Amino acid sequence: MLKRKEKTGEIPSLGMYIHVPFCSTTCDFCAFYQERPSKKGFDLFFNGLEREIEHFSQNRSFSTIFIGGGTPGLLNSEQLERLGGLIHSQNLSDPLEWSIEIAPSEISIEKLETLTKAGVNRISLGVQTFHPQLMKELGRMHEVETALQAYSMIRKVGFSSVNLDLIFGIPGQTLEMWQEDLAHAVDLQPDHLSTYCLTFEEDTALFIKLSKGKVKLDPEREITFYEKAWDFLPAHGYQQYEVSNFAKDGHICQHNLNTWEMNDWIGFGPSAATQFNGIRRKNFANLEKWAQQWNQAKGVEFEEFEQLNAAGLAHDTITFGLRMNRGISLNGIARKFDLPLACFKPVESFLDQLQNEGLVEKNDFWRLNKRGRILADAVAREMPVLS
Repeated sequence: MLKRKEKTGEIPSLGMYIHVPFCSTTCDFCAFYQERPSKKGFDLFFNGLEREIEHFSQNRSFSTIFIGGGTPGLLNSEQLERLGGLIHSQNLSDPLEWSIEIAPSEISIEKLETLTKAGVNRISLGVQTFHPQLMKELGRMHEVETALQAYSMIRKVGFSSVNLDLIFGIPGQTLEMWQEDLAHAVDLQPDHLSTYCLTFEEDTALFIKLSKGKVKLDPEREITFYEKAWDFLPAHGYQQYEVSNFAKDGHICQHNLNTWEMNDWIGFGPSAATQFNGIRRKNFANLEKWAQQWNQAKGVEFEEFEQLNAAGLAHDTITFGLRMNRGISLNGIARKFDLPLACFKPVESFLDQLQNEGLVEKNDFWRLNKRGRILADAVAREMPVLS
């Protein structure tokens, strides 16, 4: 088993992710695994999920839960209650951060009340933009007014934390339109904001448009969008803690933080990924194949399976940690994974080089400055392996 050193008396964080794969339509930018809703599909999903959760039941308590998709809000109240019951069959920490992604068009007071009774305390609402023409570019099916009504219902029910997802770099989007989206979001006063640069994933409708020359990439324009959010949101009370994420005090997403720090999480459902006890694996991205194996006597199989070592996890902790504003401590990472500091010499030399290029600052922690965060993906690609 992978060896780690934990602080005395500290219980390692453990996250739970559940992938609900159902979507009525496919957004033009979405590359996540999904299925059209059907009675057969729902039956396969819940029967498989029940057996999978039972199979991987263990003694450690889950400290965070994240239900994503797909569109989890497509489940009706009875199904959401059933999902909550399956989750409560596990050991859960107190306090517990329990998040769910919701699409504006799938919200009702009844569903929201079912969620809060189950224990959900954090909602992530996929608004994406407040401009109707940009909604069409993304293939989103809801109207702006629908998103505003959904947000109002969420606040009425009284969840303790609400996130809004916004996207920039949309074809046809101007810097002025992006600033209007940011201002509209701030006026609503959510507790957390996620601002994602649009990516053109293979096999999506937007990627096909890109490959046909119907839309074009504009990296320089994307940089100005990043910088606008980085300046505007902190000036309005939202602390930036990661390249794409901003929060009011006390509302940082603990589930994401747990993942970025390379702590353990267990993923349930088709296509869900897991990192647990030195193993990284991914479930089959096929509802029927994933579900049917739980009715078979033979061993469980996965679409991807990787045995991890301490050096690899430390490397991932560095690359994800540099995306966070607080940065990284090489000494702390060495202690966490029980590695000698000498292993980090290539990394330290690379960070020294970035510091000379004006991309990194060093106090107690190494951290990317604003110029460096723009290049965070490139820094991750070039980060040397540990020696």
